[in-house]
Amino acid sequence: MQYNTRGENIEVTPALRDYAEKKIGRLERYFEDTSAFSCNITMRVIRGEHTVEVTIPMPGVILRAEDTNSDMYAAIDLVVEKLERQIRKYKTKVNRKYRQQGAIFVDADPVFTNKGEQEDDNDTIEIVKTKRFNLKPMDAEEAVLQMDMLGHNFFVFSNAETEEVNVVYRRKDGRYGLIEPENI
Repeated sequence: MQYNTRGENIEVTPALRDYAEKKIGRLERYFEDTSAFSCNITMRVIRGEHTVEVTIPMPGVILRAEDTNSDMYAAIDLVVEKLERQIRKYKTKVNRKYRQQGAIFVDADPVFTNKGEQEDDNDTIEIVKTKRFNLKPMDAEEAVLQMDMLGHNFFVFSNAETEEVNVVYRRKDGRYGLIEPENI
């Protein structure tokens, strides 16, 4: 796996870089071939809080985790734990789908490997509520106002300019983000 490590408001020391790469390198046991993958690691310090963000783009799935702690090394450990949970959950979902289709336990996804991993049935996804509502055409600023009035941390709306479904959300830093669909 190729590592791209960068720091924001922090100098990434060789010791910190080695620690992060060693910890994230433990994830390689879940993959068949890691030579084609790149791992983007971003470390930042904001108001004394150390944040680590790791993104691993792969065919069909993007693994991403972010965690904040008062210690950068602890934040790296927490991010690796999150990524391991994501991988196990994804493998369980894929293997369950193929078993339901009548196949015997196989590794259905060529990206991941089954090196002695046990499935965790506690990771089932259960949708407990479905909401339906009309999407009112509005601009992003009006959507943010609606979101704030409702007290939610995201809001789905129809963008009046593009006529596409968009989402505004409140970020951890208190600012707002906009999600737009990408036309492929």
